[in-house]
Amino acid sequence: MNGSRDVLSRPASPPDLTVRYGPEADHVADVRLPGTVEPRPLVVVIHGGFWAAEFDRAHAGPQSAALAGAGYVVATAEYRRIGQEGGGWPGTFDDVAALTDTLPALVADAVGSRVDTARTVLVGHSAGGHLAAWAAARHRLPAGSRWHRDTPLGAGVVSLAGVLDLATAETLGLGEQAVTRLLGGTAVQRPERYAVASPAALLPSGARQLLVHGILDQQVPVDMSRQYADRGRALGDAIDLRELAGTGHFELIDPRSAAWPTALESVRAVTGRPN
Repeated sequence: MNGSRDVLSRPASPPDLTVRYGPEADHVADVRLPGTVEPRPLVVVIHGGFWAAEFDRAHAGPQSAALAGAGYVVATAEYRRIGQEGGGWPGTFDDVAALTDTLPALVADAVGSRVDTARTVLVGHSAGGHLAAWAAARHRLPAGSRWHRDTPLGAGVVSLAGVLDLATAETLGLGEQAVTRLLGGTAVQRPERYAVASPAALLPSGARQLLVHGILDQQVPVDMSRQYADRGRALGDAIDLRELAGTGHFELIDPRSAAWPTALESVRAVTGRPN
């Protein structure tokens, strides 16, 4: 009832090319191209897996291939994760800041006029939803933060069952206390880290955000998106929430699922249609 995990290991068509955004082994993004040469929006896919090393970008392959088939240029990003050297705090955030700042230009250099980087959207599932929303809010960080941007990123966000409030996720123990491992402590022990790492603490971001969440999600409860949307709207943000009945966690990234058309339409709503 909470969706098959089959998509996590299902093979996908290989990328057309891979670009590098930094010096580490995981500083890469797989690029898949649509079957047309006209300029198409850029979708940066940030995968989930509770920030853990055991989950890499391979499990986002079916999702990414389907997005390319729908007419988008897709860059599926990798980043250092918990359990890897340099992963967790602060390396995971270093990587996501770097990739969201640089991938549009890198992809444009690689594929030329086939991509329209002015229509860029960050699509993140689960922990990837957290990272996408956080990246779009970095201009809200204190000026002294290593990840602060002077200007907004300028990309829209589609959060698919995103972990959008790290303090709540830590209280709930999501992912077997994954947030505690990510930030090196609880919200009581490391309040300064939660203040700069949680999208909910950085509202309003001003970014166009669309949240999709299954009501039957057992990994990340739908109340996470509900409360984030309510708080953002109260502060003036344009946040839409689409709740899917009969839907769990993994269907949102599975092109074979009944939930996939809503996920795809959400990307279109933020970027505009590809053609």
